[in-house]
Amino acid sequence: MSIVLIIVVGSVVAFGLVHALGVLVRRGGRKPSRSAAPLWFAVVAGAAVIALYGWGMLFVSAAVLDAEDGGADSSPIRPCRTPGWEVRDIVDYRVDYLPIRFVCETSDGESYATDAVPDYVNPALSGLTVVAVGFGVRAAVGAELRARSTYAKERARSRTP
Repeated sequence: MSIVLIIVVGSVVAFGLVHALGVLVRRGGRKPSRSAAPLWFAVVAGAAVIALYGWGMLFVSAAVLDAEDGGADSSPIRPCRTPGWEVRDIVDYRVDYLPIRFVCETSDGESYATDAVPDYVNPALSGLTVVAVGFGVRAAVGAELRARSTYAKERARSRTP
């Protein structure tokens, strides 16, 4: 159930961020300032992180649905069928949320990640997260510097007779 909730909430947040970006772009028909560019990049990268996380969780949820499907062909767990592991070795599975992966557990306490999630998802999540945070910090620092400059100018104007 938590996987479905993550996918739904992630989709809503990603679409909300994309909508916020659209609002920023269309601000009264004015040409966007260069100082707003880091904020736009941060919003786009953040939306991409959320969308990619939801994409990865979609693959994990498909593996969970396949693992929970009972019947005559359910032992060993279907997503855990990997050459080199015997049928009696696989006893359970778990889902790791960071990094996103479907992990099969064996009777001797070992575990291994399956190929349920595409190989590009976790590295792309890491890279996009760094980009989003970097641009977010750059936007915050730029806003702080502009605010201090404006405050200093206002203060200087109020002191002159």
